[in-house]
Amino acid sequence: MKQRSKSVNHSRRFVLALACASALVAATGLPARAQEASEVRVAQQFGISYLPLVVIQEQKLIERFAREAGLPEPKVTWNQFSGGSTMNDALISGSLDFASAGVAPMLTLWAKTRDSLEVKAVASLAALPSFLNTSNGEVRSIKDLTERDRIALPAVKVSIQAIMLQMAAEQAFGVGQHGKLDALTVSMAHPDATAALLSGRSEVTAHFTTPPFQYQQLENPAVHRVLSSYDILGGPHTLNLIYTTGKFATKNPKTTRAFLTALETADDWIKQNPKAAAELYVRAENSKLKPDFVEGMITDPDVHFTTVPENIMKFAEFQHRIGQIKVKPADWKEIFLPDAHGYQGS
Repeated sequence: MKQRSKSVNHSRRFVLALACASALVAATGLPARAQEASEVRVAQQFGISYLPLVVIQEQKLIERFAREAGLPEPKVTWNQFSGGSTMNDALISGSLDFASAGVAPMLTLWAKTRDSLEVKAVASLAALPSFLNTSNGEVRSIKDLTERDRIALPAVKVSIQAIMLQMAAEQAFGVGQHGKLDALTVSMAHPDATAALLSGRSEVTAHFTTPPFQYQQLENPAVHRVLSSYDILGGPHTLNLIYTTGKFATKNPKTTRAFLTALETADDWIKQNPKAAAELYVRAENSKLKPDFVEGMITDPDVHFTTVPENIMKFAEFQHRIGQIKVKPADWKEIFLPDAHGYQGS
């Protein structure tokens, strides 16, 4: 009987405490705290175009803006991948929350998951040119490439460099000839491809790459540029994006918005502090590049660290026309989460 009385008293105290808590919420107007992800898993790749993510990681901006949104500070886990294909696999498997890759692999995943995971872009990471460099002195245009040449890029046929090479091939050889150079391509991470190209002892005689690797290669007098992606696209274009699944964005709206705010803040900081940003990149990447060299890339007029998308639809239209994606988005906003729709982009 005493045991039952003790249990009843506990129950009454619990109900009373719950009632008091509810009354406090009603009186103060404070909403119940939303349950969002306690851990955020982010992945990046190699190169200066991922500098905003380096800044976010080093300055703990996701944590900061999550706190400012009224969320408990999340644990942010960072990973590094060598290409968009493996990045996409990780996102599909659920082992990653935010992926970062070129426009082309992101569009491929967007088209494949429209009726399932609903992958969408959060924002652009950067608009900057990608160069096709070569150590073959006889190659002055892609028409000069032969069976003796091998072109390194992050992933054959699916990386953004692979798609841009196909665009260039069609421009050079005619409509329907987009795959003409595919047999010459090999999958290789940018750092490895740079080492191979500069060694002079590899089958790799060309590399479709990104900063800082393309500028590092051009420091060698034996290497020259064949073309720039800005030539292919007719001007500046978004090189890579940050993206997530519709499921994650729906369940974690404040966290997703915190990530976008972190990107915008990182971009502003890079523009205002190019020297410090260069030093941060060298330190964070354990790079052998000199900070002044990196600062020169950051301040290059062709390099734009911005969340605003540029020329996205040119990739979508090309990939749809060659059959790589089965559906073409009506416009760039169909690819992006609503938070980005206010941008005057693409």
